[in-house]
Amino acid sequence: MKKIEAIIKPFKLDDVKEALNLLGIKGMTISEVKGYGRQKGHKEIYRGAEYIVDFIPKVKLELIVKADQVEEVVTVIRQAALTSETGKIGDGKIFVLPVEQVIRVRTGETGEEAI
Repeated sequence: MKKIEAIIKPFKLDDVKEALNLLGIKGMTISEVKGYGRQKGHKEIYRGAEYIVDFIPKVKLELIVKADQVEEVVTVIRQAALTSETGKIGDGKIFVLPVEQVIRVRTGETGEEAI
């Protein structure tokens, strides 16, 4: 089993969610996060005053999948999260991590049955 974490732009969340639903991915956790990468924030003007926004609002998706689903899920997330055909700085990152155990609290099921 693997944990996939994806940091994407908030307005792409519905596209990613729909694409994952088509794959049969039924559960995920979504968090609103802030951060920056290569773009290092941006400048905004409010009432004539310029200020720097260091941390950009993003959305973090977390989902656990079977190891044999990883490539397909990562590809679908990447394609759905792109903001243009070639992508733009700030489109996000995807991380794949090993998962040792999953336990469903309600039933006590473990492993892939608990996903």
